[in-house]
Amino acid sequence: MTVSTFTRLGGATATDFGLTALVAGVATVGTAALTGGRGIDGLGYLLLAGSAIPLLFRRRHPLATLAATVLVAFSYDLIGYPSAFYTLPIGIALWSVVDAGLRWVGVAVAAGVVAAFLAVGVALGRGHVTDLTNALWFAGWLVASLVLGEVTRARRAYVEQVEQRAIEAERGREEEARRRASEERIRIARELHDILAHRISSIGVQAGVGAHLFDRDPEQARRALIAINGASREALQELRATLGVLRQVDEPEPRTPSPGLAQLDGVIADAAASGVRLTVAVQGERRELPSGVDLAAYRIIEEALTNVVRHAGAATARIAITYGPAEVEIEVDDDGVGGGQGGSAATGGNGLLGMRERAATLGGELEAGPRPDGGFRIRARLPIRGEP
Repeated sequence: MTVSTFTRLGGATATDFGLTALVAGVATVGTAALTGGRGIDGLGYLLLAGSAIPLLFRRRHPLATLAATVLVAFSYDLIGYPSAFYTLPIGIALWSVVDAGLRWVGVAVAAGVVAAFLAVGVALGRGHVTDLTNALWFAGWLVASLVLGEVTRARRAYVEQVEQRAIEAERGREEEARRRASEERIRIARELHDILAHRISSIGVQAGVGAHLFDRDPEQARRALIAINGASREALQELRATLGVLRQVDEPEPRTPSPGLAQLDGVIADAAASGVRLTVAVQGERRELPSGVDLAAYRIIEEALTNVVRHAGAATARIAITYGPAEVEIEVDDDGVGGGQGGSAATGGNGLLGMRERAATLGGELEAGPRPDGGFRIRARLPIRGEP
């Protein structure tokens, strides 16, 4: 039978072949060395060497391997050959049984083997386990094999548990990365909506004003065209800055800061150029805000003014910014028809949804609705202690 046949039948590895050869050599050479070869014939050496062969199948058939090694050792003992290393294969087979998870089967087999050797030795008066002392020595050897098998099984289980935890941790990191990527895509989409909605709305209104006044007031039409040019250029710049985070090449850092309340003048100028009279009131100590809060405040005002220009039909609007010790409040009022003409604020469209999401992301809140005396009001409260 070839090595490949053994491997196919018993699942043996190179380690198993090496262990089998080592045990066979120790059993034969060690026994011959201790006894001087006295009392051992060819059959005895054949039993000593052959007792190790079942170890090739110990991984796939641990119980059958243990039974075979016990049978060979029992035969060697009954014939009366000298005692030495003939029980070594039993110990290794017993270790393999416990290592395979058959702990209590191994304990039962070990007790049965000791009892059988002792019973036969006492009854027939031959063999090497003929009294209680020899039985205890034999049992101690088998118990050591049981303990070794339990130790190796526990160690392998611990290593597998550690590897499983590492796999789960890696899977958790991948899921977290996917979640963050999804949140980033949502944030970018919201940024694009805010940028384009405001700028394109401003361009549309200015284009309408220019077309309407082209013949009657060329100067006013010229100012509208200049405003369109500036709004389109700013929209393109902001669009490039926002989409830049999606590029996978090294690029220089942007030279302009992220939009914030400090850049609010441009938004106010766009709305004023559309014919809306704006007033701005600031209460409290103006100070630098966390970047997320500053950006959210800017975008909320920008979206609110976009709704005023596009849908409200308002003549005047008021922006109130109140700096508190732990939050900043933003309020945008107009005297128009509110969102009832299809504006996003009234219908709960993307504009109002985006504003609410921005406020909620920071732990704040946003209210929007018609005013009792006419017009529309948007009020947002944004905590400023720390980033989201």
